[in-house]
Amino acid sequence: MEFVHNPVMLNEAVSSLNIKENGIYVDGTAGGAGHSKQIALKLKTGHLYAFDRDPDAVKVASSRLEGLNATVINANFFDMKDELSRLGIKEVDGILLDLGVSSYQLDNGERGFSYKTEAPLDMRMSKQGPTAADLVNNLSRDELTRIFRDFGEEKFAYRIAGAIVSAREKEEIKTTTALGSIIASAVPAAARRDGHPARKCFQALRIEVNHELEHLDAALQNAFDILKPGGVLSVITFHSLEDRIVKQKFKELCTGCICPPDIPVCVCGRKPQGRLPHRKPITPGEEELNSNKRSRSAKLRTIIKI
Repeated sequence: MEFVHNPVMLNEAVSSLNIKENGIYVDGTAGGAGHSKQIALKLKTGHLYAFDRDPDAVKVASSRLEGLNATVINANFFDMKDELSRLGIKEVDGILLDLGVSSYQLDNGERGFSYKTEAPLDMRMSKQGPTAADLVNNLSRDELTRIFRDFGEEKFAYRIAGAIVSAREKEEIKTTTALGSIIASAVPAAARRDGHPARKCFQALRIEVNHELEHLDAALQNAFDILKPGGVLSVITFHSLEDRIVKQKFKELCTGCICPPDIPVCVCGRKPQGRLPHRKPITPGEEELNSNKRSRSAKLRTIIKI
């Protein structure tokens, strides 16, 4: 299957980086190299470092960036700071993080990300470590409830977890469609009208399998740390959980004095480290929303290092 990925807010995201032709830039989530290629095409003496933990994406991005000033690295963007340090790169001019799952990963049945196609219940971006099947067949009801509630914001989490535990006692849950059917059976009929009943639980399992939120705050701090003064960090999020983390981190980085209001003179000495060029996140335009339904929940947030 061809690695196809429609980069969300392509022009907006690339423009937000204020690219200089001699600058050093990072795409922390290369995917199909949609954003990466547009960044690299703007460079003359500068260089792009593109990261992805998915070996399929690394192969495709390497091919699509061939001949450009770009290096593709098979690593999680969480490890960006250390990986760049090994290459002698201490500071960069801009970083882009697209936190979404690629169209290829969602549509390729073998990867097991989608409830729409029968496939092995996998969901691993790196193709390493425990699968989604390992989780649903081995975790306790309480553990599954926590995942569905915290990462999927699923109000029927406990009922769904109970249905999974009951089903796996009869037969191991191996496929996406099998899990989707179990989830649907546990959700009240009235709730099934609001999209596919398995959508939130599949999101939650994907987040848990890939530890997507576990170190996001620290990863954002590491990315900000390696920006030059005036450097830009832009992040595209696709659901409220990760967007909340990004929003709170950017707010923290832009906050100055935190002394109690009754103290007339600042004694903490804290200064803002960054500034927000836009008060609110940028969202896709109507044309993109009509052509790419997966962009509908996307938000682009940007911070500039002072």
